[in-house]
Amino acid sequence: MTLSTLTRLQGANRALIEGAVSSHDVPLAFVDEPVLVKGFRKMVRNLELEFAEMALTTYITAKEHGVAFTALPIFLVRDFHHGATQVLRANSATPVPDLAGGRIGINRGYTVTTGVWGRAALAQAGLDLEAVTWVCSGDEHVASYTPPENVTRAPEGRTLEEMLLEGELDAVVGANIGHPDVVPLFADPDDAAAQVLRQTGVFPINHLVVMRDDLLRQDPSLAQSVFTLFSEAKLRYIDRLRAQPDDSRQDRILSRVMQITGTDPLPYGIEPNRATLDALVDTAVSQHIIRDRPTVEDLFAAGTRELQG
Repeated sequence: MTLSTLTRLQGANRALIEGAVSSHDVPLAFVDEPVLVKGFRKMVRNLELEFAEMALTTYITAKEHGVAFTALPIFLVRDFHHGATQVLRANSATPVPDLAGGRIGINRGYTVTTGVWGRAALAQAGLDLEAVTWVCSGDEHVASYTPPENVTRAPEGRTLEEMLLEGELDAVVGANIGHPDVVPLFADPDDAAAQVLRQTGVFPINHLVVMRDDLLRQDPSLAQSVFTLFSEAKLRYIDRLRAQPDDSRQDRILSRVMQITGTDPLPYGIEPNRATLDALVDTAVSQHIIRDRPTVEDLFAAGTRELQG
């Protein structure tokens, strides 16, 4: 039996996907899904895979809505998100609190993780999130989720870039617009995010790994075996990162985090990530993504809560 596994090739899992790290006890069969978010939706709505990389806030939303999978504390993707909010160059001096009363676009759905972290940065800078109309370009992965009343959909056929350039939006979050008239709202956004890391220990998590609950029941040891495999692959990447980082954004950000923290910038396990996980869960509650606050431990498979890698 092979275990269908969705994950996008990146530094932390390259050794797994390319076969340098493997186990006869955990025969992972990697699924070709060119658009990763479509894979998220297949897992959330139909449980089509045994294992899947999953956006963090999509996971906690799905968990509250009863989807039968559980996370392992394997955090494949992390990034700084102060640069996620963009505005017209002409409005780049607008103080963040002055966006209250306006309309801000959100790439895809309201629960998208980049949007959640981006809004958190805006809130930390003084924006009243309740005083903004959030305009989403797509729907939610978790179909049963109902966004707050101040969340709406962009008109059919209209892009966030068009709406920003034509003055229908005051800013956008997560759209990654490459137009010369569009710039980040925060000056030196990665510096701002690095300062938050120094002050709070929070380095945003985007993606983790989830496993179907029926597999967890059938073989409780499987989660630990998967954790060990992913950890070994990740450690090989960290060794390469220390020796010879490349010029990709991923390597640049993780190298900077390693300089700030003096340690592995992609630790797996609950304890070394508790500050970030607590911050995300609190943010999800305050942004009306989940109603009830779970403990961090409740989000992860029982056999993995003490593991670190």
